[in-house]
Amino acid sequence: MPNQTPAGKQRLEVKDLITIGIFTALFYVFTMIGGIPFGINPVLTFYLPLGCALLCGPIFLLLVAKVPKRWAITILGGIICFIMFATGMHWGMWLGYLILGFAADLIAGTRRYRSVRTNILAYAVFCLGATGSYAVFFIDPAGWTAAMLKNGTEQSYIDTMTASAPLWVLAVIIIGTLLVAAFSGWIGGKMLKKQFEKAGITA
Repeated sequence: MPNQTPAGKQRLEVKDLITIGIFTALFYVFTMIGGIPFGINPVLTFYLPLGCALLCGPIFLLLVAKVPKRWAITILGGIICFIMFATGMHWGMWLGYLILGFAADLIAGTRRYRSVRTNILAYAVFCLGATGSYAVFFIDPAGWTAAMLKNGTEQSYIDTMTASAPLWVLAVIIIGTLLVAAFSGWIGGKMLKKQFEKAGITA
């Protein structure tokens, strides 16, 4: 007899946690592949969130399709948060992933994780987590600098960032991240259309 429990109301099982772990590892790897080319350059580092959002749309959507339950996205955000913290990223970034991971979970849950469009929106919100560090950079540059120096960032790197950072860049970072994430999610939806149809996920 088919499971009649509504999607998003089921409890996470061990196999779900394993699936989340596997997809989180993939998510992190492709986040780094997309983001590192920007992060190593103090002028281009502001566009790191766009690079991080570029490749992970299909991974995010497939995770939600395979584990359409409450807390799956939150766990993804929590693990990414921990990795960012452990690797010395600014607190604005790892805290951003934690908070916006939870927000993305709530968004996807409004359609019981069964709407591609809503899941893409959730992915875009999730990707904004990477912009947290840069938001702090513009809001509290002294505090940001102190935190990054403590984490081992060189003063010359920070000086170059500061010299190439007009305030309008923050808007570009946020809007650009949303657009790139939406594009990545759209590509993911096209790539995984057959899998979504089998899982009962609608457009």
